[in-house]
Amino acid sequence: MVRALKKSIKLYADTSVFGGVFDKEFETPSKKFFEAVRKSKFSLVTSDLVRQEIQAAPVKVRNLFFEILTISEVTEVTNKALKLQQAYLNAEILSDKYSTDALHVALATVSRVSFIVSWNFKHIVNFQKIPMYNAVNKLSGYNEIAIYSPLEVIEYED
Repeated sequence: MVRALKKSIKLYADTSVFGGVFDKEFETPSKKFFEAVRKSKFSLVTSDLVRQEIQAAPVKVRNLFFEILTISEVTEVTNKALKLQQAYLNAEILSDKYSTDALHVALATVSRVSFIVSWNFKHIVNFQKIPMYNAVNKLSGYNEIAIYSPLEVIEYED
């Protein structure tokens, strides 16, 4: 019998997911998420932006990031991503004050991942903002992108 190859889902994790491992509120689902990444259930994409933001994080968060980095793809901040970020800001999805959050969404979109994983409920995982990001994506020639918290993508046992 021939078994079909199961391809892992390509996703983008922002900085909040790495920090979530060490936050009591988000610890369990964050750890389960990274276990799934280690088991290749997800193909993780991170970015130079995450790497930059991680530099200000506690040592244990930085150590986790650099461990996971060995099994991740890193996307660079490109002109395409900056242009899409600006389109989000022009559409007033976010203000300039939160432009880095817009850049995370732009980096994920330009990288053509299946979805973004974040604990940022105010600016990224937000039921009012997700349709606006996707409207701008469509107008800019990109696919829609799904946006979830780690809690929504981990597997649960029966």
